Amino acid sequence: MTRMVEIEERRTLEDYEAVAHLAPSVRDLREEAGRVAPRLEGRTVWMVNSTSRGGGVAEMLPTMVALLRDLGISTQWVTIESEDPEFFALTKRIHNMIHGEGGAALPANAREVYEAVNRSNAEPLKRLMKPGDILVVHDPQPMSLAATLREEHDIKAIWRCHIGLDEENAATRAAWAFLAPYADAYDHAVFSAPEYIPHFLAGQATVIYPAINPLSEKNQDLHLHKLVGILSNSALIANPGPLVRPPLPDMVKRLQGDGSYLPANMWEDIGLLTRPIVTQVSRWDRLKGFKPLMDAFIRMKLAIFQRHENQSWEDRRRMDLVRLVLAGPDPASIQDDPEGKEVLEELHAAYLALDPALQDEVAVVTLPMSSARHNALIVNALQRASSLVVQNSLREGFGLTVTEAMWKRVPILSNSKACGPRQQVRDGLDGKLIADPEDLDELAEAIRQMLGDTPGRDLWGRNAQRRTHQRFLVFSQLRDWIWLLSTLV
Repeated sequence: MTRMVEIEERRTLEDYEAVAHLAPSVRDLREEAGRVAPRLEGRTVWMVNSTSRGGGVAEMLPTMVALLRDLGISTQWVTIESEDPEFFALTKRIHNMIHGEGGAALPANAREVYEAVNRSNAEPLKRLMKPGDILVVHDPQPMSLAATLREEHDIKAIWRCHIGLDEENAATRAAWAFLAPYADAYDHAVFSAPEYIPHFLAGQATVIYPAINPLSEKNQDLHLHKLVGILSNSALIANPGPLVRPPLPDMVKRLQGDGSYLPANMWEDIGLLTRPIVTQVSRWDRLKGFKPLMDAFIRMKLAIFQRHENQSWEDRRRMDLVRLVLAGPDPASIQDDPEGKEVLEELHAAYLALDPALQDEVAVVTLPMSSARHNALIVNALQRASSLVVQNSLREGFGLTVTEAMWKRVPILSNSKACGPRQQVRDGLDGKLIADPEDLDELAEAIRQMLGDTPGRDLWGRNAQRRTHQRFLVFSQLRDWIWLLSTLV
């Protein structure tokens, strides 16, 4: 049932070292690996998660695996699979419960379904692993694997949980009560924030921040011609003229006033090259706060229409032209997120309920997932074309979309209620953090203020990029992982 994921990562440490501002970080990583990697000789590190496409974990693992190999550490990536729809519906429910949402009740057969899928995935892994190897299991979906695998192999095991909540309620208690029995099979746990560590893992867990790859398709610099080419070839802008590369086989699609989805530039250009743009790119998930963001943006627009007499011509023009882009993946392409289509349909209905004039102010777009490379380039170009990137999550494990925008010097608006973004964004230094992502007035006012403060946006963008360089690039993450892996053996 498991599937070995082939790594297509083409970057080597030499590629990063050739970039002047990345070279010191690469040298530090090499030095750390030179001290501790020999302890891991003869062992394989097995990274296991639930999907190879969609979400931050699937994006981070290719670079992690490739660079660990480059440092001489044998590493493999495996995903679990299941044809049982109950399993991924269950694990999505547990995911929401860890975020404090969705109630505290699980199906009566929850443990039976959960363990059966993981047992079936453990069998092929047993044949691949050998004594002395290290198992790193990501997130709740495959958590019970370790106990089954350790029945036959003398291995070490780490559970890497990318989600959490910095408060406790009935839902979180129920989720952790369900998962707690499986924690005994692990030597250590890793979380993205200290607030996320449950009480039964206190003293047995480490905080390692997620990180981005600065040379990946999603984060690499894009010169002007490439940026325009990506936006045009994906149908995000009207074709400006002859292009060297042909259109992408799968286009970005925009929700239309009649409820259909058509190429985003079919009837009107969104204005990514000329208008102020406020963007949120996330999975289609209620916890990402898409609906409150759309409502707040519309509220801001309506208020702006009423206060023109108190604004300068430039401010009026900026607010007249600004548009909101809500972007997420084609939900049918993400196996372990059965809520995605449902959430998009809810947003779809809310959009269609808007007055047609207000529909023009919002672009709900779905991004193709048939090619991970094309998808990453589209997100990169979309973020770089934005005046402001919002991550309005009600709950957020870490929020790599925040990190990505910070790296691109795009100012960030998020909220202090979501623990992940507040690990990254210092309010007033790297962007803005509001108190409540569902307070439409607060959110609308924050968007208006940030759009109107051009010098502030420039300063926040510079500070954000510097902070990302220091704390949230893959080199810092790998140094922490290499140290942790070496301590286990």
